[in-house]
Amino acid sequence: MIVTKRHIARRTFLRGMGVTLALPLLDSMIPAFATPRLVASTRAKRFAVVYIPNGLYMPMWTPKAVGTGYEATPILEALASVREHFVVVSGLSHKPAVSLPGEGAGDHVRASATFLTGVRPKRTEGADIRAGVSLDQIIAKEIGRETQLESLEMCLESNDLAGSCEAGYSCAYANTLAWRTETTPLPMENDPRAVFERMFGDTDSTTPAARFARIQQDRSVLDALRADVARLGKSLGTGDRSKLTQYLDAIRDVERRIQKAEARHVTELPLFERPLGIPSSYDEHSRLMFDLQVLAFQSDITRVTTMMLARETSQRPYPEVGISDGHHGLSHHGGDADKIQRVTKINVFHAKQFAYFLEKMTSTADGDGSLLDNSVIMYGCGISDSNSHLHSDLPILVAGGTGSQIKGGRHIRMPEGTPLTNLQLTLVEKLGIQMERFGDSNGHVEDVSAL
Repeated sequence: MIVTKRHIARRTFLRGMGVTLALPLLDSMIPAFATPRLVASTRAKRFAVVYIPNGLYMPMWTPKAVGTGYEATPILEALASVREHFVVVSGLSHKPAVSLPGEGAGDHVRASATFLTGVRPKRTEGADIRAGVSLDQIIAKEIGRETQLESLEMCLESNDLAGSCEAGYSCAYANTLAWRTETTPLPMENDPRAVFERMFGDTDSTTPAARFARIQQDRSVLDALRADVARLGKSLGTGDRSKLTQYLDAIRDVERRIQKAEARHVTELPLFERPLGIPSSYDEHSRLMFDLQVLAFQSDITRVTTMMLARETSQRPYPEVGISDGHHGLSHHGGDADKIQRVTKINVFHAKQFAYFLEKMTSTADGDGSLLDNSVIMYGCGISDSNSHLHSDLPILVAGGTGSQIKGGRHIRMPEGTPLTNLQLTLVEKLGIQMERFGDSNGHVEDVSAL
C-alpha cells in the first residue's frame, strides 16, 4: 500500500477494469531448480488442471490391465465417450505430501498445496505461509505472454475459509492449487459471473460491439489513472517510488491486455451471456465453469487454467446423485461396503463433469483440429486411497491430442515410487518448455514417450 495524503481507490479500479492487476512472474520468483526455456512453436498450446478432492476407493479407479485393451473401472467408465483422448497413469507417488516423522496429520492440506508445486508447505496457521511456485504459473509465464490473462483459477466452492484448516496448516493451502510465488497463493474464483467479467469486463455478452465498448471504457480509466499516478510520484520518497514503479509495471500489464483485447474484439465468438451468478445445482455450476474455460481457450484470452471440483476435506453433499452425506466423511469408509458405494458414486459424478469438459474441447474447432488437439490436461488428486490418506499410486490421467503428442486410449503403470513431478516435467516439455527439474523430480517419464 502507498500511504500518502491522496488515496488511489485501487480496488475500485480493479473492478472497473474487469481484470486483476498482478505483477509479472519474475525469474527470481522461480526456484533455482525450475529454469524453463520456451522452445519455438508455431501453434498455441494450452494447459489445464482439474483437481478432485479427498482421494478415491482405488479399486474403482485403477484398471487391472495395462495397454490399450484395459477394461474400464466404474469411475473410468464415466469417461467412456472420451476414452481415446486420455491416458491413465498409475504408480505415481508424491513424497512432498507425506508427513515427516512426528509431523502427524495434515495430509489433505499437503495434498493440494504440493500438487502443482512439488514443494512441502510450511506448517503454519499464520500469515507466514510458504510453498513453491506452481507448475501452472511457470507455464503461464512462458505461454501466457501473448494473451490478455496469463491464467485463470477457478473452483466450485467458496474460497473464504480462513485460519487453520487441518492440523495446524493455514486454510490458504487448501483454498488453491496455484502459487504465483512461494509466498503468494492465487485465489480461485467460484462465481461464473466474476470469471466472465474478468475475461470480458463489465459487458452483458461476447458480441464484438459489447466487447469494444468495454475496451474503450477501460482505456479511458487507465489513461486517467496513469495521469494521477504520475502526479503522485513527484511527492514520494525513495521507498514509495520503488513501490510505485512496481504498480506502474502492473498498469503496463493491464495496458498490454487491453491492446490484446483491441486486436481481437472483432473476432466472432459464440454468443455467451454474462452469467447471473452461481447456479444452485453442482452439475450446472461445474459445466458453466467448464464452458467458460473453453471460451477462454477459444478466444485466446488465456492458455492456462486450474480448476478445483472441490477442496480437500470438503464435506459437500451431492443431492444431484442422491448423496446427502458429506464427501469427506464418506471417504473415510473404513471398509464399509455401503459407504464405498456412495463415495464411488461421488467420484463417478466428478468424472462425468470432466468428461463434459473433454467433449467440449474435442468438439470446438482450433485450426485444422480441435482445442484438445493442442492442449495438455491433467486430472487427478494428491491422495490415492481416501481411507488411509496414501500419497502413492495416485489417481492421475492426462488428456490431449496429436498437437500435444498425447496418444490416448491407454493405461500405463510406472515403477513404484516414480515422482508425480516426473510426469509433470514431461508434460511441460509437451508444451514446448524445457526445464531441468521441477519439485522433487529425478527424471522424465520415459515410458510415456509415445504420448
